[in-house]
Amino acid sequence: MEINKYILFSLSIVLIFGNNIVESFDYLEKELETEEGLQGMYDRWRSHHKVQQKSPERFNVFKYNVQRVHASNKQNKPYKLELNKFADLTAHEIQSKYTDKVGHYLALQGSMKKKNVTFTYKDAKNLPPRIDWREHNAVTPIKNQGQCGSCWAFSAVAAVESINAIRTGQLIKLSEQQLVDCDSEISNGCNGGLMEPAFKYIVEHGGLATEESYPYTATHNACDQSKFGHHSVTLNGQEYTDGTEDQLMKAVAHQPVTISMEATNENFFMYKEGIYSGPCGLNINHAMTIVGYDETPEGQKYWIVKNSWGEGWGEKGYVRVLRGVAPPEGLCGINTCAAIPLKDANTPNCEL
Repeated sequence: MEINKYILFSLSIVLIFGNNIVESFDYLEKELETEEGLQGMYDRWRSHHKVQQKSPERFNVFKYNVQRVHASNKQNKPYKLELNKFADLTAHEIQSKYTDKVGHYLALQGSMKKKNVTFTYKDAKNLPPRIDWREHNAVTPIKNQGQCGSCWAFSAVAAVESINAIRTGQLIKLSEQQLVDCDSEISNGCNGGLMEPAFKYIVEHGGLATEESYPYTATHNACDQSKFGHHSVTLNGQEYTDGTEDQLMKAVAHQPVTISMEATNENFFMYKEGIYSGPCGLNINHAMTIVGYDETPEGQKYWIVKNSWGEGWGEKGYVRVLRGVAPPEGLCGINTCAAIPLKDANTPNCEL
């Protein structure tokens, strides 16, 4: 048959997660052979992702990313890439619009680990071989930060939502926008920030509003106390790990944890599925939340990481990141900046 001459690359095969089906973008290898084929692919991609802008420059970027994705997927890597919504953007553009200046704020703030006098889970033993907090009704659905460098707020809020669910049995969506607008001591809204000051803000200001009361706008606005609403989720404080995988695993075995790592290249931006293994360095610039860990039947260990780029990215919004690597910092520095929100079971939430 004619179709046998071509390889249908499953850069975007149908992914099935429970009852949810996400269709992503497919292409034929034949389309890579001519400018006309690439132009047709570009137009199909724009229609698929509902991208309005079109220009020779965007087309050039798209072609560059197509070649990188195609070449990467032909290699024997434990993960695959796809032509997702970022495919007509350069790595610099994606980084400036969708990541954060976590490393910048960490440098300004100085080491926060030295202030940590305790680690609640230090002596934890007999950790489960796997944990996925999504299976315990302790993780809210994937959210989308949009073109705002607020990953720090999404990372912090995801961890707070989870510890509140674990302690109270109530899984409540909380407000990233309150942190973007109101947590300004160190963080700077859409221009980046840190999770540790966000936890401090929640403790010192009596809690965090619900998403319903203070909805997300993907912009940095004046703090609006009228949107704090009538219900606020509280914290008792926070802790940090010592930057090792051992302590990070102990923490994640008990609750989801905020982390920061390097996300600076097309391999991460175009990630589709599998165990992400780099390449990457230690230029910390993106915050996410670890919600579990596991390993493949072949014994490849990984973290289950919740991102804030919408369900259309990665494994329905998640990325599995290789763990158990030799460098103590972990892959892409994932072990180095973990922060843990604390909430006692006896600490009530506030009705304002």
